[in-house]
Amino acid sequence: MRLFFLSCLLVTLSARAAAPPQAEPRPNVIWFVVDDMSANFSCYGESAITTPHVDRLAAEGTRFSHAFVTAPVCSSSRSALITGCYQTTIGAHHHRSGRGQHRLALPEGIMPLPAMMQEAGYFTCIGSGLPGIDHRGLPVKKDRKGKTDYNFDWDEAIYDSNDWAGRKAGQPFFMQVQLHGGKLRGENAASCESLRKRATEAFGAAVDPDKVTLPPHYPRDPVLLEDWAAYLDSVRLTDHHVGQVMERLDREGLLENTLVIFMSDHGISHARGKQFLYDEGTQIPFIVRGPGVAAGVAREDLIEHIDLTAITLGAAGVPIPGWMQGRDVLAKDYQPRDAVFAARDRCGEAADRIRSVRTSTHLLIRNFHPERPLLMPNDYKDGKAIIRRLRELHAAGSLPTLSEKLLFAPVRPAEELYEWKTDRWQVVNLVDDPAQAETRRTLSTRLDQWIAESRDPGDESLEVYDLEIADELAVIKPGSERSRVFSENAEVYRAWMKEGK
Repeated sequence: MRLFFLSCLLVTLSARAAAPPQAEPRPNVIWFVVDDMSANFSCYGESAITTPHVDRLAAEGTRFSHAFVTAPVCSSSRSALITGCYQTTIGAHHHRSGRGQHRLALPEGIMPLPAMMQEAGYFTCIGSGLPGIDHRGLPVKKDRKGKTDYNFDWDEAIYDSNDWAGRKAGQPFFMQVQLHGGKLRGENAASCESLRKRATEAFGAAVDPDKVTLPPHYPRDPVLLEDWAAYLDSVRLTDHHVGQVMERLDREGLLENTLVIFMSDHGISHARGKQFLYDEGTQIPFIVRGPGVAAGVAREDLIEHIDLTAITLGAAGVPIPGWMQGRDVLAKDYQPRDAVFAARDRCGEAADRIRSVRTSTHLLIRNFHPERPLLMPNDYKDGKAIIRRLRELHAAGSLPTLSEKLLFAPVRPAEELYEWKTDRWQVVNLVDDPAQAETRRTLSTRLDQWIAESRDPGDESLEVYDLEIADELAVIKPGSERSRVFSENAEVYRAWMKEGK
């Protein structure tokens, strides 16, 4: 693998050396990267709320209808995004790994995008996009740099500042606006109520829980309805923040020479959303607006979130290195993908391995540990009021049949197959349908090819799992209830690994 990346690096360096000088002023580039948010914006068909600022981005730019992350959890997604590589290829696929005694380094030759942009003369910054306002949209006394969350060793010097204001005169900038997004709603009723008050102050009224439409696999329970209403209010607040940043760009005379890209790091944090490879966890909003970008266009081709990195290099006039797996979907010679891929691995103490391949019509999901239930023990998810409520309803035997089947079956299928465009929430598994047998075989083979080609290392060994769990426990308060639950859950996974489950 080292020889492969070294050869790619040599090709990249040669391409850079041969690159012609820039004749026109290079555009600034701004990324909006939002936590835990699906495409619940008006321009994507959400009817319970209005999102005028993101809608304006879509009207003035290109909206991608079928954009998907390669990892449905923050750190793995962001590690892939900042390198333009599949998280499995660079060994950053296990959530919050490589942070303590167990360290991870990028394969030789691979560079985070901000370092490449610095080399190209860009001022690199990461923050809220609004001086004096933080990632939650709230006032702060001291501005800070924004969320990174990378699962590998990296040099903080790849970011020059938290804001573009500190750049030299005439210097182009690359800015990441990192927003709290769906995390604004918190984990319990008190945090949801706090967000309702904030939304009422900002917009005159909060979203009415009774008017919320839930996915069909969630019961219309007050706890879930109030949570989803709070989530929609978090979308509105995110939209408002976007509008403020865009107004600042306009006020400073920067808007027309700035490429703006809006996306989220994965879908909504919910039972079948974040951490899983259904659309609820992997489909994201993705909008591009700026110089040379077609306005009012909705593209239907499949793209991956790592394409954002290649788009940025293309806009900056920097050759895309051979090792980068993202593609510049705005390039004149771009060839649309025939399939996109995703992977879920250990999240906290919850060890798992899931892979998926998606074409324009079908989604195939492979569960490498089908003996483990979907809602397996997980300190992070089980701390949420919505998951606790689902477990209460399950224990009481009062969940609807579909909820029981999809959320609480004791085992999972080894493979799942869905016609994802007509089955929006992936509730009808066609894997055993004789009419779909050829499609299943074709997609299964395609997934095998991707796993091999992307150098997917798969499961952690028990030895590495122990190191990572120790690192996680080192940052949890000793003797706390969370420490106890996390440790007990880890013992369950250790037992499953030893059993081959």
